[in-house]
Amino acid sequence: MVFTEALIDFLVELSAHNERAWFKARQDTYESVLRAPALDYIRAIGERLDGVSEHVTASDRKQGGSLMRIHRDVRFSRDKSPYKTNVGIQFRHESGKDVHAPGFYVHISIEDCFIGAGSWSPDRDALLAYRRAVSEHPEEWTALKQITDTADWRLGGHGDALKRPPRGFSTDDPMIEDIKRKHFIITHDLDIEDVISPNFVDDSIARFQESKDWMSFLCRAIGLPF
Repeated sequence: MVFTEALIDFLVELSAHNERAWFKARQDTYESVLRAPALDYIRAIGERLDGVSEHVTASDRKQGGSLMRIHRDVRFSRDKSPYKTNVGIQFRHESGKDVHAPGFYVHISIEDCFIGAGSWSPDRDALLAYRRAVSEHPEEWTALKQITDTADWRLGGHGDALKRPPRGFSTDDPMIEDIKRKHFIITHDLDIEDVISPNFVDDSIARFQESKDWMSFLCRAIGLPF
């Protein structure tokens, strides 16, 4: 077991007391129930990632690694709550510099938990490349999307797409609805029980394996090996 119910209890309390004084007084709890287990999870995943892809990385660095920082960037937000109330972990492609690169993502919160695969809010060049790949390889794309025909996976970002075709693409393109996407990610929903299960590492790797073809398509679209 990597994560425990103590993590969930901490996130519940943090959601209710999202203040610097409260957090500082419980820094040791944060370290023991969230950061240390998360780094253990990252190391355990890292030992097995080669079986999924040699080009996806797991970094247990405390700063700038796979574990996303808990401090929120509030500079341009009306919500000035200083802390995120979720655990975010990304295993991204070795070429990526931030969370927008293709990769696998693990999200744990009291509202929802899920595993994601793909690229969320990619930069302009990558987004154009994904759209072109969808347009130019419609049969492959359609086959890949079948993974979301089951109860296991769904396409992320359903409500966040362009209303009109992006420049350079025709309204007559049979793939136009997917071309209008701003995100190219699929997600698998988890229960809290899945997260605190002793099998969570095994289950995570299994989900990464299931989404390998999706990840490979995106990486090839932007000229990266997978």
